[in-house]
Amino acid sequence: MISEGLNSEFAGRRLRIAAGLEEHKLDAMLVTSPASVRYLTGFTGSNGALLVLAGEAIFFTDPRYAIQSGREVSCQTRVCKGPILPSVAAVVARQRLQRLGFERTSMSYDGYDTLRSKLPATATLEPVAGWVEAHRMVKSATEIELIRQSVATNSKAFEHAVRRARPGMRERDLAAEIDRHMRRLGAEKPSFETIVAAGERSALPHAHPTAGILQPQQLVLIDMGAFQNGYASDMTRMLFFGAPDAKVKRLYRAVLEAQLAAIDAVRPGVTTAYIDRQARRVLKAYQLDRAFVHSTGHGLGLEIHELPRIGRKDKTKLAAGMAITIEPGVYLQGFGGIRIEDTVVVTAHGCEVLTPTGKELRGI
Repeated sequence: MISEGLNSEFAGRRLRIAAGLEEHKLDAMLVTSPASVRYLTGFTGSNGALLVLAGEAIFFTDPRYAIQSGREVSCQTRVCKGPILPSVAAVVARQRLQRLGFERTSMSYDGYDTLRSKLPATATLEPVAGWVEAHRMVKSATEIELIRQSVATNSKAFEHAVRRARPGMRERDLAAEIDRHMRRLGAEKPSFETIVAAGERSALPHAHPTAGILQPQQLVLIDMGAFQNGYASDMTRMLFFGAPDAKVKRLYRAVLEAQLAAIDAVRPGVTTAYIDRQARRVLKAYQLDRAFVHSTGHGLGLEIHELPRIGRKDKTKLAAGMAITIEPGVYLQGFGGIRIEDTVVVTAHGCEVLTPTGKELRGI
């Protein structure tokens, strides 16, 4: 069962969406993305939709989740014997609603077509983007605590797995060791496919672990995150098998300084583009700015990638309660890559780095 406190928090979130219907010129909003459905109801199953109206909210699911939804969802619930969307359309028709909003990024064309065919001719479907996601950007105290727990589990799993890291292991074996410890420590699953990339492959920002053997005198990039109680964490750390030479040390110092500069700039009111610029400014001083090929970070929470994006052109202003990553990197083809990443929460006067793992280049 969901606690009374959490049920009250979910109800408050639904009320805030209902309060925005008039501003969006809608009679109702249909929420179908699993993360946003969970944000508004607490439902953790794989098939659910929420219809938010001015005076009520109705949750729809199928018979597989009849018991589960009864335990997790506090608003009115309808268990549909057939597909969900026709049941949604029936409510819209019965209540004579004219303008139904839907999440354009999560509704499939087939779903749209089904819904359109079941609605009265007088009803219109209105695509909406980013509305619920904008509410999700600022986390409650409860959400921040859940992210903190996920971060702690992730870091503990890293420490356990790194003790077994050694030359001769395969990348995928070290990744499997990381995932095993995550689950043993309480995570439901990794928040993305764990990245272990060694040597030249560390220059691939989203490398997949392979059967490649970890060798002496290699950089090893580990990017990992855990989902625990539905909330994600994200961290990147670097290993080096042996004694790093001057080039590796210089590259590592540049990325570390860039990451610290970006973290130091995090505070309410600054734009995400400003945070990104602080990292790039440091790397430019090292003549490495062109080797930084992705954004400086992203929001996270019920999904591993959420708003805001910490990028060159994003003008979102940070607010207390946002949970973001700070992860500059440099990638040199034929040599390797270095990335350092922490999970950070914006506070009233700055930020708190949740990731407890040290940032040193870990020698093995």
